Amino acid sequence: MKRTNAMLGSAILVAGLAACAGAYAQQIPSGAIMFTPAKAAWKPGAVPGVENAPIYGDQTKSERYLAQTKFPANFKVQPHSHPDERHYTVLSGTWYIGFGKTFEESKLIALPAGSFYTEPANLPHFVATKGDGAVVQIGGSGPTRQIWVNPADDPSKKK
Repeated sequence: MKRTNAMLGSAILVAGLAACAGAYAQQIPSGAIMFTPAKAAWKPGAVPGVENAPIYGDQTKSERYLAQTKFPANFKVQPHSHPDERHYTVLSGTWYIGFGKTFEESKLIALPAGSFYTEPANLPHFVATKGDGAVVQIGGSGPTRQIWVNPADDPSKKK
């Protein structure tokens, strides 16, 4: 009888601890941020055809931000710069970047999924994708925007 009670008590204790551990594991500490692809709220980007999913922060405010940006296949973004230093991680596909004030296919550098690079503030650059498109995670400090080398390339000015 003592052995049965001890085993029953142990089973109840283990079940109780497991329930507590499960409840604790579901709590996210204050200040922590977790993001899964299922949480992505894709919205049209500043460049038609591009989609953005903010992860944290607001690019339009004076604060750190992180977002994922989805570029379709066979896509080009003309030379532009940003007022903030940026950090890029290629999550999927192959991202092509070149530096300079004119788009030159021969200057594109292929960055496959898993690649990382930084981009200094105000550095003119251009980007492209090929057959597979790309998803890139971008972090920086706002407020930020695109500054087009050729103002005629600014999609907000096109009808």
